[in-house]
Amino acid sequence: MTKFLLIRHATTDAVGKHLSGRHPGVHLNDQGKSQAAALAAQLTTFDINAIYSSPLERALETASPIAAAHQLQCMIDTDFLELDFGKWTNRSFAELDVEPAFSRFNSFRSGTRVPAGETMLEAQCRIVRGMQKLAAKHPGETVAIVSHSDIIKAAITFYTGIAIDTMQRIEVSPASLSIIDLYDDFASLQLLNQTYT
Repeated sequence: MTKFLLIRHATTDAVGKHLSGRHPGVHLNDQGKSQAAALAAQLTTFDINAIYSSPLERALETASPIAAAHQLQCMIDTDFLELDFGKWTNRSFAELDVEPAFSRFNSFRSGTRVPAGETMLEAQCRIVRGMQKLAAKHPGETVAIVSHSDIIKAAITFYTGIAIDTMQRIEVSPASLSIIDLYDDFASLQLLNQTYT
């Protein structure tokens, strides 16, 4: 069994306002830095053997204090990168909420492609592939992954057998912890959306 600590990056100024996607240069704000520090302190109760992160700044800035607390090097892995939001990248939710395509994407994730971007199923395959790869590499260990809300939801829906079209019913807050124990023949959701601030 490999225990996966699935961690959403902490708060940025864009959270709830803009769809940052893969836009570069989105950093944690002061609240996010405090959240990341509090999360790192709480996670000292876990014997973390490895930590992997999305390459985006906000994820790396969340992973850094966790890695430092466990004397680990944070490894970048693009399997945990944010969904490719294509033409919606860095647009405000106020703009997007009036677009029929955005509404359709949120109600029919399994069958709607982001304009010039990914489908949710492609992103789900990506994180599941990444977790399966790490399970083979870290049997019997605890692995932290710092990623993004939709990517973590995609993993949770896959391993719990929940339809991806209902993923918006799952809350994954900034700087939250969810835990999946991944065995050879089944998976078990141990914790969902625990926050420490």
